[in-house]
Amino acid sequence: MTGSTEASLRVEVLGPQHGKNSFESGAEPLDRYLRLQAGQDARKNIAAPFVLVMPDGAIAGYYTLSSTAVSVGEWPAQTVRKLPRYPLIPATLLGRLAVDRRQHGRGYGRYLLADALLRSLRSEIASFAVVVDAKDENARRFYERESFLPFPDQPMRLFRPMADIAELFE
Repeated sequence: MTGSTEASLRVEVLGPQHGKNSFESGAEPLDRYLRLQAGQDARKNIAAPFVLVMPDGAIAGYYTLSSTAVSVGEWPAQTVRKLPRYPLIPATLLGRLAVDRRQHGRGYGRYLLADALLRSLRSEIASFAVVVDAKDENARRFYERESFLPFPDQPMRLFRPMADIAELFE
């Protein structure tokens, strides 16, 4: 991403002013979600959708955040040793992340991920980690490159501890 382009980008809460219909990530379920479901999820407090807005107002990408809980038995053994013996551990779910196909290869996926991690860290709600469910192998590799760790019995479900995220922004 070039400095001047990055300076003119902004991530905003999805609102009625955002033109969702022209967004095309190349993954129809992600496109359909943004067009048809994201606004409803926001109004019902099911998920918080955020959009990356280009200088011309077009949506370059989006992600969603919501709270979740993960059974203590799902975490890796070395992680469980550090956790209290609660049956469920609170986490933040990065539910969806997509970049418009016309913007692929410009670093906007990493930009959105960094924004999502920072918002998760700044939240006033307790959360042990950010959890993602990778939709395919490419997505899994993307998250692994960004230091997410797989759950032992669910290789497409990954997490990054909030303590690790805090170190990113120190």
